[in-house]
Amino acid sequence: MSSDIHLAFAHPSERSAATARPGPLDRISLRDHIVDVEIGAFQQERGHTQRVCFNVVVEIAPLPVDLDDDVDRILSYDKVTEAIAHELARERLALLETLADRVAERILLEPQAVRAFVRIEKLDRGPGALGVEIVRSASDISPEVGEDHKPHPRLMFLSNTAIDSAHLSGWIDQMAGGERPLILCVGAHELAVPCTGHKWTQRRIDMLAIEQNAWRLAAKDDRCVVVSTRTELDWAMKNGQICVWAPSKIVLDAVEGPTEPPSNAVALAAWFASTFEADEMIVIGAELPEDPGVPLRAHAEEHQTL
Repeated sequence: MSSDIHLAFAHPSERSAATARPGPLDRISLRDHIVDVEIGAFQQERGHTQRVCFNVVVEIAPLPVDLDDDVDRILSYDKVTEAIAHELARERLALLETLADRVAERILLEPQAVRAFVRIEKLDRGPGALGVEIVRSASDISPEVGEDHKPHPRLMFLSNTAIDSAHLSGWIDQMAGGERPLILCVGAHELAVPCTGHKWTQRRIDMLAIEQNAWRLAAKDDRCVVVSTRTELDWAMKNGQICVWAPSKIVLDAVEGPTEPPSNAVALAAWFASTFEADEMIVIGAELPEDPGVPLRAHAEEHQTL
């Protein structure tokens, strides 16, 4: 990227021109695209939206000479706004840097795209605009960014009695034997949980109680690893690792979070299963929720064979 001082606050289109590579490239641009977004690493940024401004320039290969005014043969402006909308809907993010990187990656999956300049600014965090700007090349993007590589896991919810059952390892053996990755979900432990009388603080405490129980489950079988982020889950599912879900981060970062409180642990697990497009969810030792959004199957604790 150019280090010329006069370009430091220039529009990405000017920076694109200043850093142009040999050979002709065309450019399409999106200017001052403002969206209300819930984003930020600070607690005061949670629970409400702020205005975020996007400026994007995409360098593309020259248009074919036989274009014939055919919109299907170009990189449409809609692909840029769709990339922004897709990444905003994917999960709540703390960093503009992460959002910019993901938007650039998604744009560069388009075959015509060569380089992407993405500037994102928060407009409501101070007297001026606070933001980041990145440049990415198509040669830097891994094909695994595409949706075709997305695994569809199998989930197993375990009640506390099921966690302590002599059949636990056998159930895991049966579920882990398939082609789909396995994720285990649990509810809160049976110890007393503090009651705050406040909806949002109670929500955090209840999720922490689930996470404590997740660690208790992991201690019973060395194959099970507690995971809390989408990145960890994506890696684990692609590499055959059995996961135990710690819910706090994914629930708090969700654009459309669960409607049921964490105290309804089976419904929370079903929301998670639906979010990750699970093939099925087996529930051992607990009642099935209504309208789960994913195929469910109940299993009695006393039966070893699933």
